[in-house]
Formats: sequence, C-alpha cells, structure tokens
Amino acid sequence: QYDTAQLEQLEALAKRYRWFLDTGKTERECTREAARQAEVAGYVNIEDVLSGNVAMQDKLYAVWMDKTIALFQLGKQPLEQGMQIVAAHIDSPRLDLKQHPLYEEAGMAYFDTHYYGGIKKYQWVTLPLAIHGVVMKKDGTTIELKIGENDDDPVIGVTDLLVHLSGEQLEKKGAKVVEGEALDLLVGNRPLAGE
Repeated sequence: QYDTAQLEQLEALAKRYRWFLDTGKTERECTREAARQAEVAGYVNIEDVLSGNVAMQDKLYAVWMDKTIALFQLGKQPLEQGMQIVAAHIDSPRLDLKQHPLYEEAGMAYFDTHYYGGIKKYQWVTLPLAIHGVVMKKDGTTIELKIGENDDDPVIGVTDLLVHLSGEQLEKKGAKVVEGEALDLLVGNRPLAGE
C-alpha cells in the first residue's frame, strides 16, 4: 500500500538500519554509535551536566559500562504529572571466546567458544567470521579488536562436515544438526616446523 515517496523513505530507513547492524556487532559498538547519533540529535551526556541545572525538555543520555545506554527527554510538565517510558535492549547474538580458548586438534588451532543469544547454530558454520571485542590488560588498559572486516584481514570460521561425510548429521532435526559445543573457531591451519 506504500506510494513511491513512502517506499523511498522505507528504503532509506532500511539502508541506515543495515549500516547500523554492520557498525554495531557488539553491545559496546552499538552503545558507542547510539551515543554518537544521540549527540547529533541534540542529546547531552548526563555526566556533563550532573553538577549543573537540568531544564524541562532537555535531552540527556547516560552510558553504563560501555554496553548500555539510556536516553531521556524531559517533558514539558513536572515529573509529578507522569512520564512515558519506552524500553529496548541491545541484542548481539554471537560466539564468545571461553576464558582459555586456544587448543590444538589434528594439527590445527581452534578457539573454544560458547554462544550467546538466540542463535540458530547451523547458520554459523562455513562462514567467514570476524573477531570484535575488547582485551583487558593487566595494567588496566584496554585494546579494542576488530579483525576480519577488511578485505586483507584474516578471517576465522566454524568448520562443518563435507556433505558426503555427514549422513548421520543430516538425519538430525535443525536444532541438533550443529551442537553448541561444535561451534569452535578454526584459527590456524598451518603447523609450525619442529616441536
């Protein structure tokens, strides 16, 4: 039922949404981008105004632990007159590395993982995957990682059985075709010479 102008608006919104999904693959990335967009829209970080005055109709945002953002738009009436709350959450389905992830099997290096979110496990095999995350160093500094997004970056992936070796696997229902414990990432397949 959309007319041409509405379809153009819809496509523009969808394009921005796809860009946001590509930009924000973790809670931290989503929160950082949401804060950037909030500032463009006139929101002010609540940390910058805590000691000052806040007026009606001010637009504020707060970030917690770099993974959560709350946006506030103060109304025209006093708080005693009520408020409206709209809530959402950042859902970043993913494979997380376990605390000591690296192991070797059959001359190949793997990362042991566990999955987060409502993922369909069979959709994660044989895809080029990237690493997004934060490394917390002993000295308290952090390093942000993003490897596998550029054309010249190495990629990792979850391996799967070849079709002619997977007869038993193909007999399983979709939820069991790939088990969660099988979602380990192949990160190295060229053994070093010697011990």
